[in-house]
Amino acid sequence: MNDFVWLARVYYEDTDAGGVVYHTNYLKFMERARTEWLRDKGIEQPQLKQQYNLVFVVRQVTIDYLKPAIFDDLLNVTVNVKKWGKASITIAQQVLRDTDILCTAVVKIAAINIVKHRPQPVPIEILQRLRKLNN
Repeated sequence: MNDFVWLARVYYEDTDAGGVVYHTNYLKFMERARTEWLRDKGIEQPQLKQQYNLVFVVRQVTIDYLKPAIFDDLLNVTVNVKKWGKASITIAQQVLRDTDILCTAVVKIAAINIVKHRPQPVPIEILQRLRKLNN
């Protein structure tokens, strides 16, 4: 299994009036998991910005909500690379409570040059590192 797993606890602030995780908060959990995935690979986003003028932005999300998460649940949020592009990475993500899949998503992130505000290829040394470490 090549999934990276990040643990998240559901707090009151994550829930709606019914005590269920508000739908947009699943996206926050997934964003945090992707950040921790990069960090786990030794890649810090401020360094990418400073050294390469590069930031990763969400280009596209397809999401499916299956079951609710509630206050105090301990969630596993996964990151699994499905496709490598020159200036993008397509990632499958899941939010699980134990073995129950609560939410699934496919997220395409794009590498953007912060000066030109245009797509930029992921530096080869970063891409090689991510590919090597993802296997």
